Amino acid sequence: MKVKERNKIIIQMVIAIIGVVGGLLGVNAFNQYVLMSLPLVVRMVLMIVTYLPIALVPFCIVIFNKEKWSDYGFSKEKIGYQLLIGLAIALCMSFVFTVIPHLIGKSDWVNNQHIYIYAWQYIYDFIQYIGAVALVEEFVFRGFFYKKLETLFGSAVGAIIGSSILFGLFHFLGGNIGQIILTGFIGAIFCICRVKIKNCTLLSVIIAHGVYDALITVWLNVFT
Repeated sequence: MKVKERNKIIIQMVIAIIGVVGGLLGVNAFNQYVLMSLPLVVRMVLMIVTYLPIALVPFCIVIFNKEKWSDYGFSKEKIGYQLLIGLAIALCMSFVFTVIPHLIGKSDWVNNQHIYIYAWQYIYDFIQYIGAVALVEEFVFRGFFYKKLETLFGSAVGAIIGSSILFGLFHFLGGNIGQIILTGFIGAIFCICRVKIKNCTLLSVIIAHGVYDALITVWLNVFT
């Protein structure tokens, strides 16, 4: 790789990281100081809409450079298979990382404090996690950063490790090093699935991520 091309990728990544962290801090500040003072319906909409700007800078970089979305893991082929693969990944991961802890008496490991009463609350969780959280985070980390790191290192392994570290660090606001490490590990699983499973695309891991997150609440309410 030419020095000029390498430097261009590094600059793009630095700009993207600044944009992503800025977006995350903005969302966190909005949720902390503004969101809870608004009516429920408005909060529900804004919890989805306000998460999307986290991906704005990487999105703009892709548009500005006129890059192909297929380079970042999107595909128009076999959409049905993509969705089924994503769902299968979510169910497998949910069993390993959520159901098993509940069964062995370690529910506190997977307690997100979301105790629901109404069906619409669960439905909203799936919409929010798939349409906002997973969409943004998978595009940013398993799409944008993975592709940039793969090009930079010339290696899928380096890209998996690098993007997963960034994904773990993205959750620094939780203030728990164990959570950061676990999140990075889960990110690596999503990344490996995208790379190694046939017909597993970025759409697949978006579905997998969103459904997996939403099922944490479902299982919590089942076992408690």
